[in-house]
Amino acid sequence: MWCGYSQVLIAAVFGDKLNSPDLEFGLEGGYNWSEISDLNNGKSLSEFNLGFYFDIRLKNQWYLDTGVLVKGRMGAAELSTEDLSLLGITLQDEEGDYSQKISYFMVPALFKYRFKNKIYLEAGPQFNLMYKAFVEFNAEDGDIDVRTRQNNKDAINRLGAGVTFGAGYRLSDRAAGITLGLKYYYGFTNVYKDISGPKNSSLFLKCNIPIGVKKSQELRKQKALEKENALKKE
Repeated sequence: MWCGYSQVLIAAVFGDKLNSPDLEFGLEGGYNWSEISDLNNGKSLSEFNLGFYFDIRLKNQWYLDTGVLVKGRMGAAELSTEDLSLLGITLQDEEGDYSQKISYFMVPALFKYRFKNKIYLEAGPQFNLMYKAFVEFNAEDGDIDVRTRQNNKDAINRLGAGVTFGAGYRLSDRAAGITLGLKYYYGFTNVYKDISGPKNSSLFLKCNIPIGVKKSQELRKQKALEKENALKKE
């Protein structure tokens, strides 16, 4: 987990080195609501997510939107007794709620079209690499909150893939403008190794914040001015 946070920190520190006229780099963060199909759970699982993104200009107003959510989870909340039996989870003595939580590195590869009114549409594949999974039990025993976790990482398929599509709005015409967006992921691969059917899906509310764009532009202008001055001296 600390590896993921360190990647975000390093990317933020050196963001100005990654930006260019045809490439925008920054941090992506937000909130997502996810479900696992074919389960009888009561509600979706809601989690924060964090990572970094690259917007790569392909041609005119077409871009490739990619990056990595290094802190991101999908799963399902309020699992039923039938779900727990299906997953082979041991029931606790107390009454409480069970949630399947699966941590992934999420890597989209979305084709994005930016309209001149600052709205964009995007769609494409997304790939997920699982690195942690557990069923979490939460209960209240008087004034004491009870929380336990049963690791079921070995029951989860390590690789996942699906399709993502979304839309968003850039708050400013400036290169360093913040972007807000919504995207929806639907998985094509089974979540569990020995259970056919259950697949991930998730709705993401996201905010993209460019890092180092202004500084990068100032450095390019300074280098161009230095080059111009050197040519004049010659």
